Amino acid sequence: MSTQMNLAYDYPLLSAFWTMLWFFLWIMWFVLLFRVVLDIFRDDGMNGWAKAGWLVFCIVLPFLGVLVYVIARGKSMSRREIAQARQQQEAFNAYIRQTAAGGGGGSTVDELARLSDLRARGDITDEEFARAKDMILTGGVPEGSATSVTSAPEGPDSSVSSTPGRR
Repeated sequence: MSTQMNLAYDYPLLSAFWTMLWFFLWIMWFVLLFRVVLDIFRDDGMNGWAKAGWLVFCIVLPFLGVLVYVIARGKSMSRREIAQARQQQEAFNAYIRQTAAGGGGGSTVDELARLSDLRARGDITDEEFARAKDMILTGGVPEGSATSVTSAPEGPDSSVSSTPGRR
């Protein structure tokens, strides 16, 4: 019964280092391969046959295909990556600007304050104020009233329409 038992101290430190290095390089290789494949599909300047050719080259001879692709199209690959990052940042900034400016509609308190201001200026009557207030508080059009509640708006911010949250 001479079974050999491998323990942790039987695996030298240098071998552990080389194993970790190869594992890291293997993961990095797959990351590069996926980035190249995604770039092939993202490139609008290439026609379908060129994309198919690059894909076949990268699938049949992956190491050579990716190496040649990075050498031949590396600069344009980075330009497309930067352009996509800029587009995403601009879309994010536009969303933040719209949200910060209240693009999602005014709150109930803002609508009531604006409505009260209209009544104080005399633009709407007390009856119109009561109907509009009921409409804002209930979140819909009151029964039997599907028309606008303003009589004479003075500007774009001074009207109260039958649609809640709109100006």
